[in-house]
Amino acid sequence: MTTGSKTTTVFLTIILGLLMTILGVTQQWPAWAWPALVTFLVLIPAVAFEAARRRRGHVPVRFEEQLTAAPIERQEQQVRHVSLPSLWADYDFLISATVRWHLLDTSDRDPVLNPAGLAVEAVLARARAVTEQREPMRASFVQHELNGCLGHMLPDGSGHLRAMAENVTLTLHQHDQERLDSLAGVRKDKAVWEHQRTYEQSKRKYLGEDVLKDTGSAVVWWLAKNDDQVEKTVADLGLLAQLTSAANDTAVPELLRDLFPQPREEHDVLDEQVLRVEAPTVADHFAEGLDAMDFPQGDVRRSMLAKQLADIMRTQEQHEAADDLVHRFDPPATFTPNRTASPGQTDAETDTDRF
Repeated sequence: MTTGSKTTTVFLTIILGLLMTILGVTQQWPAWAWPALVTFLVLIPAVAFEAARRRRGHVPVRFEEQLTAAPIERQEQQVRHVSLPSLWADYDFLISATVRWHLLDTSDRDPVLNPAGLAVEAVLARARAVTEQREPMRASFVQHELNGCLGHMLPDGSGHLRAMAENVTLTLHQHDQERLDSLAGVRKDKAVWEHQRTYEQSKRKYLGEDVLKDTGSAVVWWLAKNDDQVEKTVADLGLLAQLTSAANDTAVPELLRDLFPQPREEHDVLDEQVLRVEAPTVADHFAEGLDAMDFPQGDVRRSMLAKQLADIMRTQEQHEAADDLVHRFDPPATFTPNRTASPGQTDAETDTDRF
């Protein structure tokens, strides 16, 4: 019975005694009733206390032993930078912790033990089961996971002790951490580059297969880009036609060629000039013939023969070559032969007879 129950029992007994006394006075009980009443009031608490004691029973032996048992003796061992494997080969975690243990009941037949070694082995085995399933770049997260997993006092494999770990820290070798940081940077750069490449490919596909598919598509796209400015779009039709043709590697349609000037390409002009310089003309051949006949430069016969040949070529409708000879050798404007030509004989024939 608790203290509160005992107080309640005594209080009720007093109340009952007062009520019985009032009743005895009003009823004028005989003298022998009053000693009996006192005895009754004393017996009520005693009977109640005894009944409560019997219901509660005796205190269990094991509980009494626990109250007097000596406290469990726990010992500890520090471990520093012990390598544990990770999910990636050649990337080990480094664990540091405070290992605690307490010995279980052992018989006299057990051999001499090294409890520190057993405890450390048990804790590292439990830690390895976790780290070998984790990636090395998650070291900080795995550290908190190990603090939870190793925070329970569990039996070791031999059954001689129970062990746990506190203040667990998990790191990587410095060079491994630098490599992981470098790899992370490369992966991020690659992801950005791939997104840029995908964007460029999508843009090229959009321009090539949609916008510049033909001139009509380009005009509609240009109208949308210039807020329906029709006059500007009409002014840019030539440019759009050229862009569309260049994008599809085709010639500009005939209907659209008048929308922009067609300048003669510079390289075509150069090619014609080169051909004109390199291809020998009639004047070149005539000059070679004069040189073969030993007519030196400045000889009047060179210009006279050129004049005669030019007249003959004009009769053959080769006026351009004739003009080239006249310009090249610059013959005199008039020429008087040494003898009078016979009737019906041309000036060219007369000059030929002279030579």
